[in-house]
Amino acid sequence: MISIPTLVTFIIYLVGMLAIGIFFYRMTSNLSDYVLGGRNLGPCVTALSAGASDMSGWLLLGLPGAAYVSGFSSAWIAIGLAIGAYLNWQFVAKRLRYYSEISKNSITIPDYFENRFRDHSKILRVISAFVILLFFTFYASSGMVAGGKLFESSFGFEYETALWVGAIVIISYTFLGGFLAVSWTDFIQGILMLLALIVVPIAAISEVGGWSEAVNIVGNQNADGLDIFAGTTLIGILSSLAWGLGYFGQPHIITRFMAIKNANDIPKARLIGVTWMVLGLFGAVFTGFAGIAYFANQPLADPETVLMNFTQVLFNPWVAGVLLAAILAAIMSTIDSQLLVSSSAVAEDFYKAIFRKNASDRELVWIGRVSVIVIAVIALILAMNPDSSVLDLVSYAWAGFGAAFGPVIIISLFWRRMNRNGALAGIITGAITVVVWEKLKGGLFDLYEIVPGFIVCTLAIFLVSLLTSPPDQEVQNEFQEVEKAL
Repeated sequence: MISIPTLVTFIIYLVGMLAIGIFFYRMTSNLSDYVLGGRNLGPCVTALSAGASDMSGWLLLGLPGAAYVSGFSSAWIAIGLAIGAYLNWQFVAKRLRYYSEISKNSITIPDYFENRFRDHSKILRVISAFVILLFFTFYASSGMVAGGKLFESSFGFEYETALWVGAIVIISYTFLGGFLAVSWTDFIQGILMLLALIVVPIAAISEVGGWSEAVNIVGNQNADGLDIFAGTTLIGILSSLAWGLGYFGQPHIITRFMAIKNANDIPKARLIGVTWMVLGLFGAVFTGFAGIAYFANQPLADPETVLMNFTQVLFNPWVAGVLLAAILAAIMSTIDSQLLVSSSAVAEDFYKAIFRKNASDRELVWIGRVSVIVIAVIALILAMNPDSSVLDLVSYAWAGFGAAFGPVIIISLFWRRMNRNGALAGIITGAITVVVWEKLKGGLFDLYEIVPGFIVCTLAIFLVSLLTSPPDQEVQNEFQEVEKAL
């Protein structure tokens, strides 16, 4: 039974997140404010909100669960993600910040694609917005599942009731405050997440008698848990490392690059963001590893609840409340960003582009807000199966964005000759490859679908761009303007 101090601490956190949403409601007057915060984020908020929106519930549930099942071999995902995050900050962040502003002040990824290639047909915007809505629905659903598991495990709620409780809070502050509310709540949530992933494994390892004793217990339980190569294959290792490719195409992460106030702050933001990520990722792996030792005599029924179980058995109720809030923070920090990007796709890339070209800013903001509710309800319906795996849902959506958008973003920033047809071919072939590959299992098809999707997308961009007319002189001049700004 949940204690009163834990419940009080948890409620205080939820009220605080809603208060932030209400505060920023007064500062949101147009669509740019709602979906990009007026490009006014500082380096610390940019870094931690990007990290928190990236890492979602899978960092505190999925990855510790994987480590609890397989031991150190799960670290390959963490290694791949750490490398990918660094490369994304190093090569994409600054260029995208300049390019998105110079190219007609683009405020969404579909907006950037359309303006970058001067696509007057709107097809590039619509196709990319459709991809966003498709994969973000699955991605948001994974967060709903994680939230349901949290409330079910920690507070004894029925699974479906738990889903609705978590969703109502997230929808509320995203609906009200838009990008600024999402970014500032993500900043606070990022701090809480890091705190949990440092404190919990240290406390758990200390409780079993220290590092040496933990290693001995794990070795006695399953010696393979100590071997990073145990149970792996070349395809398995490549698949895990390939998670890093996904960073280049995640709309909820790269929009943070577009929103930073000053491009010169990006090196500072990169240092903060990558440090946070490395500590968080390996904290998650060690949490799962410690779980093997601590719960050796009473194995957990659901590996993805290992961190939640630690909060309840290792800490006093007040600290447990803070740590449970950190788990919810991980879940909320990603869903809110996903809902926001999805709602901007509906408002800016469907409603305004196709139906109401002269729609007012106030009208678009409210279309965005209504879209938050609709998309969240669809994600909730998909999440109704309590046996859903957080990591499986995340991996599918992560691959979809990484393969469909990643190469398009990178190549559009570095290759002058890329044209609209190449971008369109890349997005379509990348997305289709992920969907088809995921259905084919066995042998080579066990390779994580982001790898073939990324390769096919890249080839399509180069081949189609070279086989069709070069971009207009206006597009090439703009590319040169960005090069000079850098």
